[in-house]
Amino acid sequence: MTDQPFKTTVVGSMPKPDWLMENLPLNTKGKQVHGKGANWQFEGEILEAALDDATRLTVHDQIIAGIDIISDGEQRRTSYLTYITSKLSGFDYDNLAEKWTRNNRRLAEVGQCVGPIKRVNNLLSKDLEFLKSQTALPVKVTLPGPMTVVDSTFDNYYDDEVKMAMDVAVALNEEALALEKLGVSVIQFDEPVFSRYPDKVVDWGIQALDRCVLGLSKSKTAAHICYSYPMPGVPRPIVDSYPVILKALEDSKIDELALEFEASKLDPKLLRLCPSKTIMFGCIDNGTHEIEDPDSIAKKLLVASQHMPAEQIQAAPDCGLLPLPLDIARKKLKAMVAGAHQARASLKI
Repeated sequence: MTDQPFKTTVVGSMPKPDWLMENLPLNTKGKQVHGKGANWQFEGEILEAALDDATRLTVHDQIIAGIDIISDGEQRRTSYLTYITSKLSGFDYDNLAEKWTRNNRRLAEVGQCVGPIKRVNNLLSKDLEFLKSQTALPVKVTLPGPMTVVDSTFDNYYDDEVKMAMDVAVALNEEALALEKLGVSVIQFDEPVFSRYPDKVVDWGIQALDRCVLGLSKSKTAAHICYSYPMPGVPRPIVDSYPVILKALEDSKIDELALEFEASKLDPKLLRLCPSKTIMFGCIDNGTHEIEDPDSIAKKLLVASQHMPAEQIQAAPDCGLLPLPLDIARKKLKAMVAGAHQARASLKI
């Protein structure tokens, strides 16, 4: 990957076609994003073929939009998190428990940790191999970060969130090392809960995140920190936690940070706190159907470049685009790419 200013990328998730999975709000009772999730529209071999087709579609959408670094849109996942945790030993998703998550933001039905957490099988190797077969562009894969896994599950075994997080980190690191061997360009760890627990980030969150990337040398590593998906009827307070988080992340082993700036309206001056990192600068809001203006996106990217070299800034959505209708997500990505191109051209004037 070259050091081109304002490359474009996605955070991870993309909307699923209506024909693939039932379309439910992310906080639907009994089918919440950290529980069993929504149902697929197909079963068996037909479902496997449909998942392949949905992945082909989202790759096509990103290529057509002009995205430089793409994902599989998490089309095979009913949840960005439980798709991974349900494949680790130690978790039970047949018997859910209620738990206040995200620092009491919402009461969720979550899986339970009932034993030692270990990686017993490959998690994403087949998904990555299929993604790479569909494009020659650089690709990223996403994994839920340790602190987010701890917050999104009910601990019925460890009684020690740090020990639980470190076991999660060891398991994720084993997976990351396997993915690196397959040639993935970026391995991203999603840590939306960092914004809700800045003190924990400093105390042990960075340590657990660094354990996830131990031994990686070829793939770039990233951490995604936002304020979580917008959900109907659920408050989404933007707390002043980025200053603490970014100072701590500057000393981490992570290469890239995906940060929310559009919906949160945070000051790009915060980028000065993490000068060594590549930043996926959130300039697309996944909580509104309004299509951002490319001119406005370009201006925001150029403002960000006053605080960090443009070669270290990538244009990205605030978060995954899963909550949006597919046609809206496509238009937003095209607007984002157009804005990035305008900003890049402005640098040459």
